[in-house]
Amino acid sequence: MPSLTDFASFYLYGLTDNPYRQSDDLAAFGQLYELVIGAHGGVALSSSFHPYQLVNPKGVTAWYAAYAQLYAQPGRDELFRTIADEQARYVIAPPASFADFHVWPDTRLTSVENPVFSRYIPFVLPFLVHKGTTPLRWDATFAAGEEQPGLVQAYLESVNQAIRFVQPSPAFILGFDEFDDQQPERMIERFMSMRDRLGPA
Repeated sequence: MPSLTDFASFYLYGLTDNPYRQSDDLAAFGQLYELVIGAHGGVALSSSFHPYQLVNPKGVTAWYAAYAQLYAQPGRDELFRTIADEQARYVIAPPASFADFHVWPDTRLTSVENPVFSRYIPFVLPFLVHKGTTPLRWDATFAAGEEQPGLVQAYLESVNQAIRFVQPSPAFILGFDEFDDQQPERMIERFMSMRDRLGPA
């Protein structure tokens, strides 16, 4: 049975007017997973989050909580087998405790420290993905974009349309990355790199 180390914690990140939204549209989550992740089994969490909701006061991440929920299922052996062998995808509702904000030691995304983030509010859409040798669709598309002008822009537009069921306009995607629970500040850096382009709050 796969352990947590057999999975990677990926996320789409962007800006919105309301970072914490949920949806029960399983088909739309499946389409988004296919568009961003591709042929890898795993889990989409049925919520978007502010970064300060992703790690609870005990240090447990939303991705770890998703793995724990899989592990707690009565038929977990078969469930993990389908993820690893058949690239099955599932959608999991995160525990309600992740609705709470827990500001990390890195406070740069607070509106007090950077007022622009009270208008352009950071959000994250997490994916727990079983590791494999096939490139993620996001990475493959960006690699192909080096040879095909316009491909990346069209792809980003399709991803922005695909998130509308859980993050309606004016939300938009900035990028995609892997969360490192040993260096969570890397996620903060992703947003900080865009701060000066957002203008005054």
